[in-house]
Amino acid sequence: MKTTGNTIFVTGGTSGLGLGLALKFHALGNKVVVGGRRKELLDQIATEHPGIGTVVLDVDDPASIQAAYDQVTTQYPELNAILTMSGIMRPENLLDPGHLPTAEAIITTNLLGTIRTLALFTPYLKAKQDAAILTVSSGLAFVPLVLTPTYNATKAAIHSYTQSLRIQLAGTGVQVIEVIPPAVQTALMGQQNDERAMPLDEYLDETISILTDQPDVTEVTVQRVGFLRKAEREGRYAETVQALNSH
Repeated sequence: MKTTGNTIFVTGGTSGLGLGLALKFHALGNKVVVGGRRKELLDQIATEHPGIGTVVLDVDDPASIQAAYDQVTTQYPELNAILTMSGIMRPENLLDPGHLPTAEAIITTNLLGTIRTLALFTPYLKAKQDAAILTVSSGLAFVPLVLTPTYNATKAAIHSYTQSLRIQLAGTGVQVIEVIPPAVQTALMGQQNDERAMPLDEYLDETISILTDQPDVTEVTVQRVGFLRKAEREGRYAETVQALNSH
């Protein structure tokens, strides 16, 4: 992926990793359009960061995705990249049947939201040069945090979906990249000040460095997430599950 001169749509870009990467891409000389549910946050971003476009988007709502697609492709016809960052993470007790609405909400946002978004944008991007699709899974796609079972499952599904998408787009001009974050100091699970999580600025800098130094990369795996990503292939899966869930 080239890291400058793109027009990039970032879903779920109003906070955390999404906003952080949007600002990094903008600073590199890309046109960035941020999508999110809360218009007040979008307006604030547009005011504080002149040049960044904003679009109201609720990935839980297919009609909202369609409206955002129509707006983005009309206002920014040069669009050649998308980063599907929208996601939620919530704890669940699988022994309590009451967890089901939480599980369904996570699946709707994390998995169906990504699939529905890409179902619209992939054919559009296929016609572009230097196009890129960046999906977002997690280190927890490879080793589960038992506190968040459905979140883990949706991220494992995103990993598999991304692999299939990459193969189906082979021979086109679309590069498919999977971004695999570790735990990062964001509000996703109230871990802004968790010393066990990776500082946000460090994560953003290393991610951009990987994309810059490895233009043909298929997985953006910062060093800190290797503990999870490589656990099974290195024959230490059981020990890693235990270590991850011992806190």
